[in-house]
Amino acid sequence: MRLEHLMMKHFDLSRKQMKKLISSGEVLIDSIPATHVSNNVDPQIQVITVQGKQIEDSSQKYFMLNKPSGLISATIDEHLPTVIDLFNKENVEGLYPIGRLDRDTEGLLIITNNGPLGYRLLNPVQHTEKEYYVEVNGPLDSSCIQRFHDGIMFYDRTICKSAKLSILESSPSFSKATVVISEGKFHQIKKMFLCVGVKVTFLKRIRFGEFVLDSSLAPGEYRPFNSFELQLLKQYFD
Repeated sequence: MRLEHLMMKHFDLSRKQMKKLISSGEVLIDSIPATHVSNNVDPQIQVITVQGKQIEDSSQKYFMLNKPSGLISATIDEHLPTVIDLFNKENVEGLYPIGRLDRDTEGLLIITNNGPLGYRLLNPVQHTEKEYYVEVNGPLDSSCIQRFHDGIMFYDRTICKSAKLSILESSPSFSKATVVISEGKFHQIKKMFLCVGVKVTFLKRIRFGEFVLDSSLAPGEYRPFNSFELQLLKQYFD
């Protein structure tokens, strides 16, 4: 959450007073002076003190979800079930998925109520890698690996950034692979494979940045971030 929202929640301060405390070095984030009221913070992950008083707050939620096929990556929809519908109704306030997966795509989604976090993780400047497990209806070979590496060009002349294709199994009618991309164009993975002559029949995201899908989660299951994953989040906070 934004630092100002955290301070408003725990102290009776105006925005002007908050700015004064920050400018005087009396607000610390992990012992380093805060720089702005808009700093993204979380006392579960960082030690945040105001005039020497540590703030305790566990209102920010982070979940790892193994998205099943058939749900859309949204908070609400008039016609289709969403990934948020999987969560207990009393715990859904403010929850949203970071990024999106196509309706028929499975795998890792991060669900949170930390508004600024999604912007940080999805910001193109971060070049956050996404890794997918893919099954297709035809053969894959070294020429496909090279084309992915060089940057696939779609039929509309859009050029993708370099991607890493690793072939796990290949036959004339069925192949398995993983692919790592660092961008998120519409239906990108499916279009990339169409450009090398095969159709994706199954798609599952298994990694988002440093966050790896928990293999114990069945489709539709979720769990809170563990302590290791919470520490990984620190790089996305001020």
